Amino acid sequence: MGSNNHQPPSLDGRPAPRLYLVAPSEADIPVLAAEISAVAEAADVAAVLLQLPDADERAQTNRIKSLAPAIQKSGAAAIVEGHPEIAARAGADGVHLAGTEALAQALPALKPARIAGAGGLRTRHDAMVAAESGADYVMFGEPQDGRRPSFEAVLDRVAWWAEVFEIPCVAYAEHITEIEPLCAAGADFIAIGKAAFDDPHALAAAMNAAAQALAKSPA
Repeated sequence: MGSNNHQPPSLDGRPAPRLYLVAPSEADIPVLAAEISAVAEAADVAAVLLQLPDADERAQTNRIKSLAPAIQKSGAAAIVEGHPEIAARAGADGVHLAGTEALAQALPALKPARIAGAGGLRTRHDAMVAAESGADYVMFGEPQDGRRPSFEAVLDRVAWWAEVFEIPCVAYAEHITEIEPLCAAGADFIAIGKAAFDDPHALAAAMNAAAQALAKSPA
């Protein structure tokens, strides 16, 4: 995804995990832009997922156009949740699709110029289908229909994926305390929302601690 500005410790054959911010849809644009910049200043942010409010297409397009440059200036990729039809012309770097059907429908318009990420993957089979279809990453653990899988289930899915597949895995953390075990399980990226904006420096410290722990762990 985006370029790596902070250069965290590298691991044997595996880069240190990086951050994938999930930006709230309801935040005012100037406030959100400032919050994203603050997190990117404190920690190594690879991508920012822009969740769009319920609005007409023009308003959604303008929101992306207002936020994408600030995200890209920080060295991160601007990813839009859904809406592949407007992401490209609004200047986004990619789209996060929910489910294998949405991914398959969007891929022809996105590839090869833009990132196509896959979430909403309820089963291992769904994740494998997404990877075989051409997803650039898969995400595990994000809330679906207002509910999140158990943390143990997320850890299990991440560990399975890391052991078997090369396509990057994004693991969703609800709290900063979940970062280290998700990194240890094999996540390439850590997705996190509100907790990131509440305390960017605590987030950066948690990511650094996870990287340091992995760097010291036996190969």
